[in-house]
Amino acid sequence: MEDYARILDFLPQGLPDERKFKREQVAYAMGEDQFKLFELVPKEGINMTIGDRVYIGKDLDLRQEILHVKRRINYSELTNAAQSELPYIIADVIKTNEPRFVRFFNESQSITTRFHMLELLPGLGKKTMWSILEERKKGLFKSLKELEDRVPMAHQLDKLLAKRIEEELSNPGEKYHLFVSR
Repeated sequence: MEDYARILDFLPQGLPDERKFKREQVAYAMGEDQFKLFELVPKEGINMTIGDRVYIGKDLDLRQEILHVKRRINYSELTNAAQSELPYIIADVIKTNEPRFVRFFNESQSITTRFHMLELLPGLGKKTMWSILEERKKGLFKSLKELEDRVPMAHQLDKLLAKRIEEELSNPGEKYHLFVSR
């Protein structure tokens, strides 16, 4: 269950394809924990900006901006603006929750005898994967910066993670989900 979400797009006039008398404000958001995508209904008179962190959990008293979660949506249902903002919001979430993603590098394991979780990151090949695994044997990583310093072939890991999360969101047929909840 998601408690907090980041705003990807805010439509104060509502969706353009709805009739004028039925229009209500709409916001598109991505959950911080499981990266689920949502269509939200903001409270009346609330103005939001892209990147805002809002509470969408079950405790109604804590909901300052959001009236209710309208529905969970797919990547293809996002507006073009929300799709273009998604990589930046994902990068911001990775930056603020860095220990979670460092733990991924410290705890990742083989999926099959010939395939490792690290190989699912786009742009990270077998050589870099083996370097990370060898360096991990010497001691666990404490930050992404430390990992990049200890493994010279691994660089811009936050961008690789963001790209992987975006791939999992945009491709409904993805077999392996490392970060995005189904």
